Amino acid sequence: MGEEILINVTPRETRVAIVEHSVLQEVYIERSNKLRLVGNIYKGKVVRVLPGMQAAFIDIGLERTAFLHEADMAGSEQPIGINSILREGQELLVQVVKDPVNTKGARLSTNLSIASRSLVFVPDLEGVSVSLKIDDSLERDRLKALLTKDQTETTNGFIVRTVAEGTENLDKDKMYLQKQWQRIEQKSKLAKCGELLYQDLSLIFRTFRDLVSNKTERVRIDSAAQLPAIKSFIADFVPDFMGTLEVYSDERPLFDMYGINDEIAKALERKVPLKSGGYLVIDHTEAMTTIDVNTGAFVGTKNLEETVYRTNLEAAAAICRQLRLRNVGGIIIIDFIDMHEPEHHEKVLRTLERELQHDSVKTTISEFSALCLVQMTRKRTRESLQHCLCEQCPTCHGRGFVNSVETVVCDVFREIQRSISLYPAGNVLIIASPPVIEQLLEEESLHIAELEKAHAKTIKLQAESIYNPEQYDVVLL
Repeated sequence: MGEEILINVTPRETRVAIVEHSVLQEVYIERSNKLRLVGNIYKGKVVRVLPGMQAAFIDIGLERTAFLHEADMAGSEQPIGINSILREGQELLVQVVKDPVNTKGARLSTNLSIASRSLVFVPDLEGVSVSLKIDDSLERDRLKALLTKDQTETTNGFIVRTVAEGTENLDKDKMYLQKQWQRIEQKSKLAKCGELLYQDLSLIFRTFRDLVSNKTERVRIDSAAQLPAIKSFIADFVPDFMGTLEVYSDERPLFDMYGINDEIAKALERKVPLKSGGYLVIDHTEAMTTIDVNTGAFVGTKNLEETVYRTNLEAAAAICRQLRLRNVGGIIIIDFIDMHEPEHHEKVLRTLERELQHDSVKTTISEFSALCLVQMTRKRTRESLQHCLCEQCPTCHGRGFVNSVETVVCDVFREIQRSISLYPAGNVLIIASPPVIEQLLEEESLHIAELEKAHAKTIKLQAESIYNPEQYDVVLL
């Protein structure tokens, strides 16, 4: 089967998996206690204007103030001073374009838009535009004509989406969006600061609006209770859906049946094996994501250059899947294995570009650098899979490693010496994790005895299983 969409529904979360030829490509997760904010429109209030950053902090009723950059403001095609547009206390309509991530608040825009299956309505847009992915000029003209056939009304502000290619009627989508915008305008007149004016669809319905395509052969959902609402939504907004809609009712969980849970677990790993024996190493930093390509166990059959080239080709395809699956955004640096043939550089780059055509998220790619690095960017609008499912390790605090037992033991002895010199009276109690106490007993007992004799003290040891590997206390009794 070509493309399948699997929808797993539980009271706590909804998960959507895009599967192509039995291989997981993308995962979307929405939890009931942390709903997606992208697309929501609020009545906000300017809390602080930052001329030095050409930005402002906006209160939209969330825990953290949101961020509005001058580049995301309507009519800001040319650089302008933000303090000439905004002032503290000013109220304005804003839309979330990026969810809050870690300590960063939501990112906002005043370029408001609302979407249906085939159209996007942008109030500040002049005229009618067509998605650049529809490259047939005749089809582009035909779609524009569908929207402008009624000369008695204004059709400014509409963008025809890629999925509309081949459609014969855009009237229903057009009327729906116009009514939605009228409701938003009316509500905004009486709304208070921080009030939600428009909320985007839940994940289930966004799936049918945005993810279902002419490639989708089947959608399977494990919640029969959702079926009537889905069928009604399809009838109203996705009449071009030609695939089958099924309720999955087997005892074995839907995601287990397709091995999705295992694939999600693998997508959280740092190391990604390749079929040839090579592997990728994916590291996330504050500023960027780095991907290192290695030959690993792959030794090839001809020569080193050919082995490296084949590994890089395989890695290019695997990297594109991993970016979609992990939803990696921002700056990405790919460290391919050094190649000497210019033709090989070109073919690896073209493979990367071809595979990225399957990605609905906007990406840009640079040429190979002298160090065989490729720099690319991928637009970030929602949390990565890692940020969605994981939290920072409370022991290493994001470093990815902890001090060795030997290092902690050395720290303990330094602390003993420091404590004894400051407070000569009393005995000493050392509390630490079991591995540290074990090394002190087995390998440092002679050193401890020397300290006890030199300072006429008793040094007691106490293991605490709740202590992390780096944690210890030196207590004077």
